[in-house]
Amino acid sequence: MSENVYEPAEDSFLFAENLKIKEGSLVLDVGSGCGILGIIAAKKASHVVAVDVNPYAVECAKQNSQINNVGKKMSFVRGDLLGPFRAGKEFDLILFNAPYLPCDEESNRQAWIERAWAGGASGRKVIDKFLCEVPKHLRRRGEILLMQSTLTDVEKTLQLFRDERFKAKIVASQDLPFFESIVLIKATH
Repeated sequence: MSENVYEPAEDSFLFAENLKIKEGSLVLDVGSGCGILGIIAAKKASHVVAVDVNPYAVECAKQNSQINNVGKKMSFVRGDLLGPFRAGKEFDLILFNAPYLPCDEESNRQAWIERAWAGGASGRKVIDKFLCEVPKHLRRRGEILLMQSTLTDVEKTLQLFRDERFKAKIVASQDLPFFESIVLIKATH
């Protein structure tokens, strides 16, 4: 593991415990970090595309896929959220353990590792950008799994999904110290 790559923590483990992959699906792992979710998905998926803005994370995920014998079922892309994919490139399942913690807005000064959790002043900067882009990349009856914190207005996320005609609900949650919970949201098109 690199000091520049987010190490799996409570949010990663909660996500992994609730990850159900349909046999033969095409999966996109956004913000893949070390690749833990994409690697789990690749066990059943026909193919997983892992994308991360952090070049160290892309390399780490690639190495971890080889170690876990799923490298041939995965592709790796360096890019910001869904930016590398043209409209019409669609997936059955899109995973995103979002950077959701409120922080200083100076994202261009952040170290690579800080980008894994820094969500802007409200904690929603990256989540909102993702929510604007994601409908163009999901197949009909596809699913999105999004991890976020209760510090970043979960109800707003649910409403934004509903505004785009998704059925959205919280499928898992875990209380953390200091008055915060993390929640896994499932949205179905």
